[in-house]
Amino acid sequence: MTKKRLAAPAAPWLLALLIAAAPLAAGAADSGPPAAADPLAEVRAHLEAERWTAAIEALQRLDARDNADWNNLMGYSMRKRKTPDLAAAERYYDEALRLNPQHRGALEYSGELYLMKGELAKAEARLAVLDKLCFLPCAEYTDLKKAVERYKATGRY
Repeated sequence: MTKKRLAAPAAPWLLALLIAAAPLAAGAADSGPPAAADPLAEVRAHLEAERWTAAIEALQRLDARDNADWNNLMGYSMRKRKTPDLAAAERYYDEALRLNPQHRGALEYSGELYLMKGELAKAEARLAVLDKLCFLPCAEYTDLKKAVERYKATGRY
């Protein structure tokens, strides 16, 4: 009895390439509506330039309190401004984590906030959550881990 030889399946990378190229082949006019703009783009630009007050003002204009990213960035802005408001930052981080308990940015930044307040155990608890969330070490885990190690070595954030 002769065995039939089956054709080898197409290489997975080739199939992915063909799928990705399909919209390009159809033409830009047929590719659908453009991706939605990031409503927090202005805020992120202010944060990148360390314009904390401008970031807070932009966040207040958006007033998206039901959004975890909005709360995380408001907490970050409150913590980083010239005169930090750590209590407000903590409230915003807590709200971000209430809305999305796996929000990696809020976990990292609230861990850093706890280090600023001298609450190492709480920072390490945030680090443990990130350790479970990140399949491979993610930037949030790595950054908070370095901050915790620095805090342990120097006693300062």
